[in-house]
Amino acid sequence: MALNRWRLDGQIALITGASRGIGLACAEEMLALGADVLLVARDADHLENIRAELAETFAAREVLAFAGDIGDAEQRLEVIDWINDLGLTPSILVNNAGINVRKPTLALDDGDVRQVMELNYIAPFALSRLLHPLLTTHAASSIVNIGSVSGLTHVRTGPAYGASKAALTQLTRNLACEWGADGIRVNAIAPWYIRTRRTAEALADAEYLDAVLERTPLGRVGEPGEVAAAAVFLCLPAASYITGETIAVDGGFLRYGF
Repeated sequence: MALNRWRLDGQIALITGASRGIGLACAEEMLALGADVLLVARDADHLENIRAELAETFAAREVLAFAGDIGDAEQRLEVIDWINDLGLTPSILVNNAGINVRKPTLALDDGDVRQVMELNYIAPFALSRLLHPLLTTHAASSIVNIGSVSGLTHVRTGPAYGASKAALTQLTRNLACEWGADGIRVNAIAPWYIRTRRTAEALADAEYLDAVLERTPLGRVGEPGEVAAAAVFLCLPAASYITGETIAVDGGFLRYGF
């Protein structure tokens, strides 16, 4: 068995929302498997601290960072300009950046819905298209969209978030079919509750946490590294015949519902 099927040596990965949580875990996993990484996140100071830490830990790898909000169309173009100025051609894109506005349907206003859809769906859609010319310079490239179980079934995260993640799941299927001939595989991950800064407030409610765990066969909340492991697997040469799939990393939640 060729061990290089389980490595990412020589590959470059662009990861959005890369300074915390799942995005950071993806960066760490990819660096450990030999890839260089391009990190994109909004908080410039925090991002630079993370970049420096990763560069020190993975001294043999290239770790570069761009501070920007990919929810803004102009800043998405700036990310692409930055990559082109560097003369780099990523073979991996991880669309991880996301947001939620936790309100029931009648409490949401149009601005709330637009904000969620812009970052969770429109940004991955646009960034995938913008990066397409660079991805196609490789014989095999990969896009991984970080979705959610809320895009597959009802959960209490609100209709805007669920709709945005459902759209991302369908985008994954469409791009997989359209771009397979271009050598680009497109897959998605659908996490349940993962222990991140974004979920901390909800999980701090003991009653709510008990309800979550009751519907999770493994009886615990997931960790960012567990999502990253699945996401990075989909980018490996070993996963070369997998495309259009959405893999739930949910401790069995989807077998129960909530």
